[in-house]
Amino acid sequence: MTDDLPRAGDVLHVGGAASVQFAGERALTFRVIRVDPRRTYDGWLWIDGYVLGPSGEAVDRRVIFVRHDGLRKMC
Repeated sequence: MTDDLPRAGDVLHVGGAASVQFAGERALTFRVIRVDPRRTYDGWLWIDGYVLGPSGEAVDRRVIFVRHDGLRKMC
């Protein structure tokens, strides 16, 4: 992923590279609502959005704390 922050509407793969809590089978497909603008640890973000199910429907709303470099933007 580039140095640009995720934007509203982006769909991300959130796996173990983003945070150990999302490793393996716990990985998420996540649609961004917003990125919290408050500063946190260098390279980490709070992101508000929806976990997407297998057919792309929103199944849960969550706020996640992840490493920016570990996020992978999906098409």
